[in-house]
Amino acid sequence: MRTKALKAVAMLIALLITIIILGGCGAKAPGQDTATPQKTVVTDLAGRQVEVPVPVKKVVAIGPGALRLVCYVNGADKVVGVENLEKQQPTGRPYILAHPELKDLPTIGQGGPNSTPDAEKLVSVKPDVIFVAYLVDRSRADELQAKTNIPVVVLSYGRLATFDEDVYKSLKLIGKITGSEERAREVVDYLQKCQQDLHARTKDIPEDKKPKVYVGALGMKGVHGIESTQAKYPPFAAVNARNVVDETGKTGSVMIDKEKLLSWDPDIIFIDEGGFSLVREDYKKNPQFYQSLKAVKTGQVYGQIPYNYYTTNIGTAIADAYYAGKVIYPEQFKDIDPAQKADEIYQFLLGKPLYEQMAKDYGGFKKLDLANP
Repeated sequence: MRTKALKAVAMLIALLITIIILGGCGAKAPGQDTATPQKTVVTDLAGRQVEVPVPVKKVVAIGPGALRLVCYVNGADKVVGVENLEKQQPTGRPYILAHPELKDLPTIGQGGPNSTPDAEKLVSVKPDVIFVAYLVDRSRADELQAKTNIPVVVLSYGRLATFDEDVYKSLKLIGKITGSEERAREVVDYLQKCQQDLHARTKDIPEDKKPKVYVGALGMKGVHGIESTQAKYPPFAAVNARNVVDETGKTGSVMIDKEKLLSWDPDIIFIDEGGFSLVREDYKKNPQFYQSLKAVKTGQVYGQIPYNYYTTNIGTAIADAYYAGKVIYPEQFKDIDPAQKADEIYQFLLGKPLYEQMAKDYGGFKKLDLANP
């Protein structure tokens, strides 16, 4: 009897010891995760080798366009702080319209194209990684990483921004680091399919059958009038349009003399609605100039939603390309409703149809009457 009792006690003690050991193995100090994150080395868009924990749980994105790309890859819920610029007027930045909750996060610096990253504020929100676009070169990225002791991953919009390999690489890099690789691939595939669709609809149109087109009042470090334009303008290039400014041989922003517009005399004029008020004011001062233009005389002046705000809002730029295609080549785009297409694009990239809100802020896709509001 005594032997049985001793055995029972021994078994009970052994069981208690096992429970204690197992419980100890699973114990965590308050607020502490004992699991070791998996580290991997990635190559960022500055060519730097950066060791990051994968997948990260907390991120920040600084500099023009960085936060937008994170939102495209469904990473908004991982963001723990935003630049002050992102908290200001969200008009023109669909990713903030889609994720207004981002404006309530802690401020991690002033932001802006010429700002300097605030290492102290970045450290204060304890991100696992800092995504940055435009603000730093290779050496300054290394310096910021050394100051914060947080991995700094450089992103890029490349030269073309709308359909650019650097954008695709940046999206895939964010996806890998945040554990959203499949979503990143889906976004890249979608952008490439849009590019292919726009090109396929227009690639076989002979040059002499294309109307001459011009876009004016484009934003360029501020708001400008009709003289502000672009050569190789991405929405025009996407639909193989005959952009009169391309004959300058330049690429990117161009400020022309207004008399040059008279000599070009385009068949169709698009006005960036961000600068439309300046064009209308100029019309009141010099109606004869505008009334001398073929496009104005024939009512071929159209408004488009501005897409350059804290660098390229890619979704809006693609929506503008479809609208340009609809206006320039109505037969090739007869199946496209520009407003519905814009909502499809916003819905895919950001999870919400935002055209109505963008149109409310700017005016949307429509013919413009320069003489009347």
